[in-house]
Amino acid sequence: MSNNNETLHPLVSIVDLSKAEPRKLRRMGYNFYVVFLKEIKCGDLRYGCSHYDYEEGKGTLIFLAPGQVIGSNGNDFYQPQGQALVFHPDFIHGTSLGRHINDYTFFSYAANEALHLSERERQIIQDCFSKIRFELEHAIDKHSKKLIVSNIENPDFPQYPRAECKFHPHQ
Repeated sequence: MSNNNETLHPLVSIVDLSKAEPRKLRRMGYNFYVVFLKEIKCGDLRYGCSHYDYEEGKGTLIFLAPGQVIGSNGNDFYQPQGQALVFHPDFIHGTSLGRHINDYTFFSYAANEALHLSERERQIIQDCFSKIRFELEHAIDKHSKKLIVSNIENPDFPQYPRAECKFHPHQ
């Protein structure tokens, strides 16, 4: 099973899920943080011991932390759609985000409700992903990590995304 996206950095990536091969419904675990911007429903998702609440439409953000499992087993196939920001814990090690990642409660099994987005919020998230992708497409230098991490953290994101295009811990 392949996502068919070029690896631009070993610890962080923006994945265009529409390039992925169709796949059979199954439970999946990750060893990294994932922020999915889902644009269509890909079947009923199980997150930990609960079903994940997400809808088709303008977009839904789904958050996963390393070691968490999502999905459900089945015989149906689906074509993934949307985008995903993925980053390994080693990427944020030694950063403010790394020190405070446990404050981001939406990366917890206790938070089994996805964030449904307005059109404006979806555009802000897509702009954020574009900024990270732009940085990844250029030569990695001493500023790359700081620029990418700064686009991932922000104290106001889940309640109301800001134009700065950053994510934040739930309050």
